[in-house]
Amino acid sequence: LLAGGVSTLLPDDRVMSRQRIGLVEVKGMITDASETIRQISKFRKDSSIRGIVLRIDSPGGAVAPSQEIYSEVLKLKSQKKVFASMGSVAASGGYYIASAADQIIANPGTLTGSIGVIMTFANVEQLMGKIGLRPETLKSGKFKDTGSPTRPMTPEERKLLQSVIDNVYDQFVSAVAKGRKMEVDKVKELADGRIYTGKQAFDLKLVDRLGSLEDTISMMGKAVGIEGEPKVVQEKPSRGIFDLLMEGSLSERVMGSIAPQFPLLQYLWTL
Repeated sequence: LLAGGVSTLLPDDRVMSRQRIGLVEVKGMITDASETIRQISKFRKDSSIRGIVLRIDSPGGAVAPSQEIYSEVLKLKSQKKVFASMGSVAASGGYYIASAADQIIANPGTLTGSIGVIMTFANVEQLMGKIGLRPETLKSGKFKDTGSPTRPMTPEERKLLQSVIDNVYDQFVSAVAKGRKMEVDKVKELADGRIYTGKQAFDLKLVDRLGSLEDTISMMGKAVGIEGEPKVVQEKPSRGIFDLLMEGSLSERVMGSIAPQFPLLQYLWTL
């Protein structure tokens, strides 16, 4: 300690303080962007963090949170290098986010792609008829209850919703084209909702390299000029009992496949 109780770094400490790489996980269904954005922003402002690795293991999720994280990654990329490391699944919204990174590294067996938009509805009209329940709806305009589960969708409503989906799809394609520096028409050729393995995605230029998380960290270290092994800095969020029960990918996929109380636009790979 210096006089007055102010600490100082020894030479070795100074070296280690410049050897740091931030690691941010995007895991499971993407339903909220706030925590991921907070972590990215924190590492972006930390001068001791030389670069950031995004570890993505997600089938995607809601459109808006995926777009918010994508935008934050672009902001990060303007100041520091950011690599995306794909885990078991980095599809749809997961790929959307990855496409903003400087480089994407996937395992050969990673499931990725699924570039597209989905909006799911449930119709319970026949069930309600069986139990003798007949709903009555008052509305201010003919499209106000579009997607109602209590009646069939009209051709006009279907056309309206398809136009919304097409618009959000175009946003997805444009974001990927910008992030990957590809022509929009080329992205559209690959963006029919199908999934790819990491090896297939690499061959199609959707992924830059094949490798593991450790490979990605090593690549990042070399890219930012770190000598030796980088020190990885990662926040470990506190998890409650509900989080522990629901953190399994199977539970998340089941939850994601159940139609919500109201339709959601989703960048989501689902069976």
